[in-house]
Amino acid sequence: MEYKLHDKIVAELPGAKVVVDDFKNDGAHFNITVESELFVGKSLLQQHQMVYKALGESLKNEVHAVSLNTKAIEK
Repeated sequence: MEYKLHDKIVAELPGAKVVVDDFKNDGAHFNITVESELFVGKSLLQQHQMVYKALGESLKNEVHAVSLNTKAIEK
């Protein structure tokens, strides 16, 4: 599942550095860290909305909980 979530985020946010950790080893509870230059100038709420949009249906069907950390990086 980690790879599926990782790939969805990278597809929506090209060039992002993404780390997905299934911290309970149950395929449903994840810590996700995303660093992207696409976040520059965006509020934390906007950054999180961008990631949640990328995850889409996975949040409704497969994922029980997400702890999300985002960071804007400049190139």
